[in-house]
Amino acid sequence: MQQTKNSFLSNFRYIKIVTIGSVNPNQLLSEQSQNEQVALLNQCLNEYPKGVIIGKDTTIGKYRIGEHELYMEKTSYHIGFERKPAWEK
Repeated sequence: MQQTKNSFLSNFRYIKIVTIGSVNPNQLLSEQSQNEQVALLNQCLNEYPKGVIIGKDTTIGKYRIGEHELYMEKTSYHIGFERKPAWEK
């Protein structure tokens, strides 16, 4: 039986947005913070109930500091769950 996109999305009752990275040059993320963001994404995709990536937004910031250009990237993953995970606060 083929499932349409609309019926696929209607299975999700809870959506969590997990952000990886930052585009704010005034608040640079430490390596520990980045690792925590990735760990949360992995938890959403691997622990029970397993989530599914249903969308992704990418934001890129370009900043000029003196003669240097700084590029920063933030990716937000939309994770769909059939029900809210017990570990989610």
